[in-house]
Amino acid sequence: MNPESDPAGMVAHFRADLMRFLVARTGDRDEAEDILQELWVRTRDVKPAAVEHWRAYLFRVAHNLVIDRRRAAQRRAARERRWSEEAHGVMSPTEEAADTAPGADDAIAAREEAARLASAIANLPEGARRVFQLHKIEGHSHGEVAAHLGISKSGVEKHMAVAMKHLRRMLAD
Repeated sequence: MNPESDPAGMVAHFRADLMRFLVARTGDRDEAEDILQELWVRTRDVKPAAVEHWRAYLFRVAHNLVIDRRRAAQRRAARERRWSEEAHGVMSPTEEAADTAPGADDAIAAREEAARLASAIANLPEGARRVFQLHKIEGHSHGEVAAHLGISKSGVEKHMAVAMKHLRRMLAD
């Protein structure tokens, strides 16, 4: 049988090139093998006369399969994130930004770290917490914080030193 009249034969003919292409896109030889198998399944029933340029066609289908898998992984991660948020409460924007890490373990660790940090900030002495909030979270300069709170820049620096000391101690435990 002529390979050009058999889609499976065309996949076999371009297999080495397709594998290099897929490994380069996925970074994982096993995943590339899975995609190549899926490519074969999807193209085996294609009418040979319907495809003029088999190489281009196969590479386009392979590329689309890689994109489909990435999107599915992103949807799965978003679904797991939503489930986690529902199970453990709504996350703050800081925690949500930390949750964009690719691995589920990384995301959980980031959420736990953000929760520990938020708790530590909430437990700061009142003056230190206000100064920390204005300077580190809202982004005001020491001079702006001093003017806002009616204290000296030296007072702002002292409150920041107290806040940082408390936070280091609380987060180290």
